[in-house]
Amino acid sequence: MIKIAVFASGSGTNAENLIQYFQDSKDFTIEAIFCNNPKAGVLERAKKLKTKSTTFSKSEFSQETFLKGLEHLGIDAIVLAGFLWKVPEYLIQKFPDRIINIHPALLPKYGGKGMYGSNVHEAVIANGEKESGITIHVVNEEYDKGKILFQASCPVLDDDTPDDLAKRIHQLEYKHFPQIVEDYLRQTLLKV
Repeated sequence: MIKIAVFASGSGTNAENLIQYFQDSKDFTIEAIFCNNPKAGVLERAKKLKTKSTTFSKSEFSQETFLKGLEHLGIDAIVLAGFLWKVPEYLIQKFPDRIINIHPALLPKYGGKGMYGSNVHEAVIANGEKESGITIHVVNEEYDKGKILFQASCPVLDDDTPDDLAKRIHQLEYKHFPQIVEDYLRQTLLKV
């Protein structure tokens, strides 16, 4: 059984989608939610779905002792689902090619520090882009620069607000994210 930790900072709709997707899997389980925001909606979603959750501070996350919590749970892979902090190098080294992120844009455009959520959608609209989408990628030492696993696009309409665009992006996330996570981890960890 491959044990996955989901890291999230916000409302947790993608985390909830992942939990539901894997709940009957014989090969994968969402073992716990790790959250850096004690007021985040993802914690309530985890509770409702009977999934363990834990919160942590920036100073805890920056220290290698943070690994003890992941090791205690036997975590094999990490999925970032709206997680807003840069992943420390020690964690990337401990989970090489086993940390997956979803980004609400077609990388390499609109990636990097500060490019998340509505910041991305506002920039896409302000620059007159005709399409946006999602990128699912492996996490490395640089923001949004890891190997791209999958991209899907949607149109940016002339009268779009950031909220309008976000709704279409979320639909792509819900449709593709769990399946791409499963496919990648199956190939990487189960060698199937």
